[in-house]
Amino acid sequence: MDKKKIAVPLVCHGHSRPVVDLFYSPVTPDGFFLISASKDSSPMLRNGETGDWIGTFEGHKGAVWSVCLDTNALRAASASADFSAKVWDALTGDVLHSFEHKHIVRACAFSEAEVLSADKGIRVDSWYHHLGMGNHKYRNSELTCAVLSEYEFIVIAKLDTHLLLTGGVEKVLRIYDLNRPDAPPREVDKSPGSVRTVTWMHSDQTILSSCTDMGGVRLWDVRSGKIVQTLETKSSVTSAEVSQDGRYITTADGSTVKFWDANHYGLVKSYNMPCTVESASLEPKYGNKFVAGGEDMWVRVFDFHTGDEIACNKGHHGPVHCVRFSPGGESYASGSEDGTIRIWLTGPLTHDGTEPFAANGSVGKVKVTAEDVSRKIEGFQIAEEGKTKEKETGKE
Repeated sequence: MDKKKIAVPLVCHGHSRPVVDLFYSPVTPDGFFLISASKDSSPMLRNGETGDWIGTFEGHKGAVWSVCLDTNALRAASASADFSAKVWDALTGDVLHSFEHKHIVRACAFSEAEVLSADKGIRVDSWYHHLGMGNHKYRNSELTCAVLSEYEFIVIAKLDTHLLLTGGVEKVLRIYDLNRPDAPPREVDKSPGSVRTVTWMHSDQTILSSCTDMGGVRLWDVRSGKIVQTLETKSSVTSAEVSQDGRYITTADGSTVKFWDANHYGLVKSYNMPCTVESASLEPKYGNKFVAGGEDMWVRVFDFHTGDEIACNKGHHGPVHCVRFSPGGESYASGSEDGTIRIWLTGPLTHDGTEPFAANGSVGKVKVTAEDVSRKIEGFQIAEEGKTKEKETGKE
C-alpha cells in the first residue's frame, strides 16, 4: 500500500469557540490574507501565508457565521446571529457600515471588482523594469497594469467592489450598494428555505445560494431576481465554492462532494466521502485536487480526476467545519469545532500534481515583508492574541 503524504500544519490559536467559516483574499501587493468566522463573535484577520494574527474585529454580539474580504483586502464583511451584517475597514478594524436584519444572518459575499476604465499604452522602460514580461500584475486600490507584449501594456483604472450580498434565516437575499449604504437594499425573490451559503458568479450577474433545511443549489438571475436553475442534491448543501477560473462549482452535501459546470450547470463529477463532510475546496491553480473536511475531524486531499485519496491530515480535536485553498494553491486552511485554524502546506505545485517539500517546510510562495504586514497592522484595534474573552453567542 502506498504511503500517503503527511503535512505538518501551522496551528493558529485565538478563537475561544468553534471556527465556522474561512475566506482567503486574492493576492495583493501586501501578500494575501485569511479571515475567520467563529461562534465567539469576533472575526480575526491573519497573514494568509504564515497564519500570523493581525487583528480582531470587535463589535458583534452573537456568533459570526460567515466572513469575506474584498478584492484588495481593504474591507471585510461578516454575517452574525445578532441579526446584523457588518462591513469593516480591514486596515483599522473600524466598522464602516452595519446593516440590520430581522433574523440571523448566515452568509455574506462581496461582489467582484468593477472595471471602471481601461486604456492601452506603449511599454516604457520603467514599466518593463518593474513588471518584466509575462502575465504579471501591478495592483493597488486604484489601478491594475498588465504587460500584454514586449511593446504594449494595459492599464485598468480603479477596481471597486461595491455590492454586498447577504442571506439568512429570513429566507431573503439582500444586495446592499456600498456606494449608497443608507439606501434600502435590493431584495431578491424569496428563497424557498433558510439561506446557508451565498456567492456571486458570472461577473455579478448570477447569485448562487443554498439552504439549511433542504437540498439543492439555486442560481438566481440578478436582473430578474428569479431562480433560473437548481442543481439537485439529496442533502442540504453546507459548502458551495466557485473555482478561481470560473469553470466549476464545488459543493458538499451529506457525504458527497460534487463538481458542476459553472456555465452549463451539468454535473461533472460526484465522489462519495468516507464521512459526512461540511466543506470542500478545489485547488485553484491546476484544479487537479480538492480538499474536504467533516465530522471525523480529519482533513483529506483527493485527486480531482479519480476521487482517490491523496492525503489524510490529522490534528483537529473536533469536527472540521470549513476548508479553503489559498489563492495560489500552495496551502489550504481548515477551521474546526476545537477553535483552531490549521494551515497545511502542500509545497510548490506542479502540473502533474507532485508536491516537493523543502527540508525546512518553506514553499515557493509570495514573499511578504515585515513592512508589508506592518502597513496592514498599523492603526488596527489589536486585542492580545490568546486572550480573547468568551462572549455570548446570542442566537446560534
